[in-house]
Amino acid sequence: MKNLPPTGPAESLVSIIIRTKNEERWIHSCLNAVFAQSYRRIEVIIVDNCSTDRTVQRAQEFPVKIVTIDDFAPGRAINLGIRNSAGDILVCLSGHCIPTNDSWLKNLIEDLADPMVAGVYGRQEPMSFTSDIDKRDLLTVFGLDKKVQVRDPFFHNANSAFRRRVWEKIPFDESVSNIEDRIWGRQVITSGLRIHYTPYASVFHWHGINHDLNPERAKKIVKIIESDENIYLRSSENHLSSLRNVVAFVPIRGKSLVVNKEPLLIHTINAARASKLISRIVVTTDDRETADLAVELGVEAPFLRPDYLSQDHVDTAQVLKYSLSEFECLYGVPDLVVLLEETYPFRPAGLVDDMIKTSISGGFDSVLAVKPEHRGFWFETNGAIKMQAEGFMPSELKSSRALIGLMGLGCVAHPTIIREGVLPAGRIGVIEVNDPVHSIQIRDPSSVKLAERILKLDDEV
Repeated sequence: MKNLPPTGPAESLVSIIIRTKNEERWIHSCLNAVFAQSYRRIEVIIVDNCSTDRTVQRAQEFPVKIVTIDDFAPGRAINLGIRNSAGDILVCLSGHCIPTNDSWLKNLIEDLADPMVAGVYGRQEPMSFTSDIDKRDLLTVFGLDKKVQVRDPFFHNANSAFRRRVWEKIPFDESVSNIEDRIWGRQVITSGLRIHYTPYASVFHWHGINHDLNPERAKKIVKIIESDENIYLRSSENHLSSLRNVVAFVPIRGKSLVVNKEPLLIHTINAARASKLISRIVVTTDDRETADLAVELGVEAPFLRPDYLSQDHVDTAQVLKYSLSEFECLYGVPDLVVLLEETYPFRPAGLVDDMIKTSISGGFDSVLAVKPEHRGFWFETNGAIKMQAEGFMPSELKSSRALIGLMGLGCVAHPTIIREGVLPAGRIGVIEVNDPVHSIQIRDPSSVKLAERILKLDDEV
């Protein structure tokens, strides 16, 4: 939709107040969009409620002011941010809301040129992975027509603007645990001022505004709305375009395996280099010779991991946890982490980028390559054998199937998941790999010979 021309106070300083609590996953995309606005005279104040992740560290990559609040209430946090600001125009933006374009701020504040307008709130668009309930809420509450509210006190501080002189007379209630914005809206409406809603100042917002609603009813309504609006591709593209630091870790214990007189590592490095989204490739090893080989091959090996992480009982998740910690000390917080092991040399083209895109479009905490298995299989535990899945019935009649994890072939995760030391974890997505060659793992002499034969055949072709 075409943006309206600006008519507001173009010379005013705008103070943007962003409340955060463990928003590491979103804050970089949020601030990246804020500082890309066509309206340039801004200051940004982050009011952080004691985040335990890397929210503050990520925010400090931008020219922002950080204010910490311990005793959190939504109105108290906004008022604190405003007291630490200098602008005549005040904007509230949630730390997990992402402006959809560079005219968001200009369009949000333009109606404040009218002294009868107390505040303006903008549109909130759901993302592709937003639940049906929240999609329904956002799409029905935040419509496509501008509104002038003379009696309706609805106001929403996830994406709002108001004038300082109005706030000085009517600050936000600091005693309530929520709906501070609607309480404020009722007060300004009662005082004779108006509230405006503008769809031209829109943000992506992953969750909705209400709770405990009927999911089936929501699904039906969302289906009707989605048939008329194609709004989700843009949210994924917006988030993907903000990725600047996607790091691939390649863990190797000891020396790189040799296949056809070449280090097996070459194939994994080539797969990572073929990605359009990976920005850095880091080999994490305990062996100096392997680290030197990585540098010779044109990738990074900035640290050696300690010997205790090479013991047989230590899993890959612990190696990644240590590697991420070392990497963050040197280079800062990455947007995403990609695990690629050299023992899987036959990755399908495009697998890595497909996993990254799935992570973004699906809102997953981690995405894993898997091999679907329709056959029956059994587990043996302490001599006892137990069948899993549905045995030998025809595959087309089965209601379930197995998914064999191929974490070394490819796994994408947010740094917050890696730091927990358990992988995959959180909300998990999968990418299926159906060609049996792609899932071959090279670990012992017999599999090395198999790899040599496959690579020789590829060379002959």
